[in-house]
Amino acid sequence: MLVIHCPFCGPRNESEFINGGPAREKRADNPNAYADADWIDYLIEAPNPLGPVTEKWWHVMGCSMWFSIQRNTLTHEILDYANKTHD
Repeated sequence: MLVIHCPFCGPRNESEFINGGPAREKRADNPNAYADADWIDYLIEAPNPLGPVTEKWWHVMGCSMWFSIQRNTLTHEILDYANKTHD
């Protein structure tokens, strides 16, 4: 079991959260500037990195806020709380 420190509610059991996956680069302002294959890769291929990853988490059973943490996907150790909130 992970204990995740919500920046708004404090430490909570991971069962209160939904993992939103790795934080990704911002969507392109002009998708027409990308080759079709590159755009399809961005839209469809989900990143699945091993090791330290910055992830988005949603506190669905609490304050309903999104925030980021850095977690090692091999060990599940939480390395850093970025405490960036997301829309």
